[in-house]
Amino acid sequence: MEPLVSIITINYNESNVTLDMLESARNLTYSNYEIIVVDNASPNDNPDIIKEKYPEVVLIKSLENLGFAGGNNLGVKQAKGGYLLFINNDTIVPPDFIQPLVETLQNDESIGMVSPKIKFHWDPSLIQYAGYTPMNHWTIRNNSIGYHQKDDGTYDKPGETQSIHGAAMMVPRTVVDKVGMMTEVYFLYYEEHDWAEMIKRGGYRIYYQPKSYILHKESISTGKFSPLKTYYISRNRILFARRNFKPFQLVVSMLFQSLVSVPKNSLKFLVKREFEHLRAFWRAIGWNLTHGAST
Repeated sequence: MEPLVSIITINYNESNVTLDMLESARNLTYSNYEIIVVDNASPNDNPDIIKEKYPEVVLIKSLENLGFAGGNNLGVKQAKGGYLLFINNDTIVPPDFIQPLVETLQNDESIGMVSPKIKFHWDPSLIQYAGYTPMNHWTIRNNSIGYHQKDDGTYDKPGETQSIHGAAMMVPRTVVDKVGMMTEVYFLYYEEHDWAEMIKRGGYRIYYQPKSYILHKESISTGKFSPLKTYYISRNRILFARRNFKPFQLVVSMLFQSLVSVPKNSLKFLVKREFEHLRAFWRAIGWNLTHGAST
């Protein structure tokens, strides 16, 4: 019998988007799964329609917005599966995408998490993710391998990668029990990279499996360019370094941030007269000055 897979997704003001994902999931060829939808206290949405149209779904309505990590962790606490599949609600899944991920983890217990190939929904011939480069210790950024490249077979080799993609990632329950769930201090962005580092420190590898893929609509919840996104990405980039870099790496990184990144971004927002983004950026800097790395 195929092991039970718990599919966990977050809904926030996007029931119609979530319904599209659930409709695609109804065609899954994998026989043993449950779907858990966590509504993150949507203020402008009624998630009850999800349960009405898909009664087989477990709908959890959080009393507060717990962010990406907190919402997913709430789903983990209700999940029954031996494998946990975290997937964005703004995705469309093909019928056979689960089997390669499960087989990857079953065949090699040294793998702690795996992501499929991720392609853009607006143009499925283009890749969004085919693995990640290492995190740069100066800029605290990594690059998505294959980004905006044609899906012509070049990125069809499975293998170890440096980090995971939060839009679709599968983790064995045994790994979560050993390493712990996602750190909720991030709220949005960088939490999957932090979790990947935790899992690597636990002795596991991160894997990319292109035999599976999904289509991603990308950044529907937060907007492709919003002050909210500027705040959390800027805040959490520094937080990630504080939590995961070795002392010398952290010193190098903070020097670069102070002397290059902060002045450059401040000037960019000023020149473009994007004052809301400027305020969000400096709030992010201020948060790191007043909060510990393990807050």
